[in-house]
Parts: sequence; structure tokens; C-alpha cells
Amino acid sequence: MNESWLNKVNWAQDGLVPAVAQEAGSGKVLTVAWMNREALGKTVESGEAHYWSRSRRKLWRKGGESGHVQKVKSVRLDCDEDVILLEVEQVGGIACHTGRHSCFFQRLDGARWVVTDPVLRDPREIYKSSKR
Repeated sequence: MNESWLNKVNWAQDGLVPAVAQEAGSGKVLTVAWMNREALGKTVESGEAHYWSRSRRKLWRKGGESGHVQKVKSVRLDCDEDVILLEVEQVGGIACHTGRHSCFFQRLDGARWVVTDPVLRDPREIYKSSKR
């Protein structure tokens, strides 16, 4: 596939762009991660979300360890061309490494953060061989 479409993305100075994963159907935001050119290219090529880990400094496929893959239904670019929106089907219903459906499980209530969503599966079961 011709990759000239990647040039339209307004990559940050560090070569990254934020990527929002939104659940197809419900519209719920599941997670926000970072992509570099390779991650976005692999996402489009494979149909599964790939991201760049800033802490580990490496490419990773969502669900590579947990099995909770994000199957990409569409890829969108915002008006400033500096944010990617992925519409995804979340395999297994868990997007967060905490075992929750979404990474956005805390809501500000006055001056404190309240956990609003339950853990669906213990992360120790999900990441048996991981260091999380």
C-alpha cells in the first residue's frame, strides 16, 4: 500500500500523535494512547490497533499479552490533523490494563476522584507473564 497518506498527519516533534480508541456502537472512549508512523501503518495494514509505548520505547499491539485486541472499524483524522480517532470493536470487552471496560473509570466528584466502573477481570489473571 502507498504510505503517502501518512504524510498528511501532523506528527508532533517527537514523531508521535495521540490516538483515541472509541468503541463502535456505543461511542464510549476506551483509551487514549500514542502512535508513531509505524504504529499507524501497522494498524491500517492489519486491522488491529498498534500503539507506541513512550515508557518502554517500543511498538505494541493492543491485546498482544491480554488477548483483548482492538479490531479497527475506521480511522479518522481530526481537523488539525494531529489526533487519530480509531473506531474499534473491543475483543473481550476489556480495554484497560486494570481489567476494566474503559481506561476512563474515574470521575471527579467535587474535590475527589471516584471509581465508577467495576473491574471485570483481575489484571493478575490477564497478565500472568507480565510485569504489570
